[in-house]
Amino acid sequence: MIYSTNFEESQHFSSTFNNFAKELAHEIARKCEIAGKRVLEIGCGKGEFLRELCLSGNATGLGIDPGYRADKGRNEDYNHIEFIVDFFGPQYRNLEADTILCRHTLEHISSVAAFVRLIREMVGKRTEDWIFFETPDAKRVLAESAFWDIYYEHCSYFSAGAHARLFRQEGFDVTDLELVYDKQYIVQYARPSKGRSVPRLPLERDLEEMHHLAETFPIRVRASKHRWLERIRSAHAADRRVVLWGGGSKAVSFLTTLKIGDEVSAAVDINPYKQGKFTPGSGHPVIAPTDLVDNPPDLVIVMNPIYRSEVVQSLDALGLRPEVVSV
Repeated sequence: MIYSTNFEESQHFSSTFNNFAKELAHEIARKCEIAGKRVLEIGCGKGEFLRELCLSGNATGLGIDPGYRADKGRNEDYNHIEFIVDFFGPQYRNLEADTILCRHTLEHISSVAAFVRLIREMVGKRTEDWIFFETPDAKRVLAESAFWDIYYEHCSYFSAGAHARLFRQEGFDVTDLELVYDKQYIVQYARPSKGRSVPRLPLERDLEEMHHLAETFPIRVRASKHRWLERIRSAHAADRRVVLWGGGSKAVSFLTTLKIGDEVSAAVDINPYKQGKFTPGSGHPVIAPTDLVDNPPDLVIVMNPIYRSEVVQSLDALGLRPEVVSV
């Protein structure tokens, strides 16, 4: 996987996601007391969240990401934030920050222990620094047989317990650990410790459950794939137009795993930087919601159930009343 400024990962065009991000930014600003301090975000994407955090918390910021791109109308410069268009690595171990932030990046790292260890080296003897990480929860993926949430950009998967154990192993004390965003994401706060700290949070005790879920995952995925293929093929055979709502990684994995072709007409995405392009692997066109007006769908499959209400409202605004289901 090669990340560059052409990589488009932003979720900030969704009001559902934006509301969550704003609430989370306020929480981090309050818990980590960032007012007047410096925040470093590793894997900042296009910088939307870092800007929200620094503005809400009156802090200065530095973002590092090989995919950062300054786009007019999306992430205009805020003069208290700088960006480095690069991968985070040993060359940045001398950077200093009061709070280090890393959201939806750890799962893209192959050597996670080395990555977290580098952050610990960067913190050094400073004991008051806060470390905040947000990562997708693999236990939910296993429990829901969500094969569409397994894709090649992710080389690591974490339960809340695995996440915390990694950080305790590398010299951090995990102070808060919870599941957010309809229990899809792990949120973890940590501070430097002198040695390996002792697990004490309820979500850390998950090994037995993870073993069971992993063992039964293949057979449950086969059944899930069969159900979705039957539903989509039946709709197509009845001349019903099927579209996916969401043109990101979930849609790509869903389409390629099921080997779906003409049975699905298109993937709808509200991100204008994805519209007019095609899904990797399957080649389905990515279209804007307004493109549905001239060729209305009969069945809309929402690739993340947390957005179902937002999708239905968008369809209503366009005067469309298709059947709407979520994965």
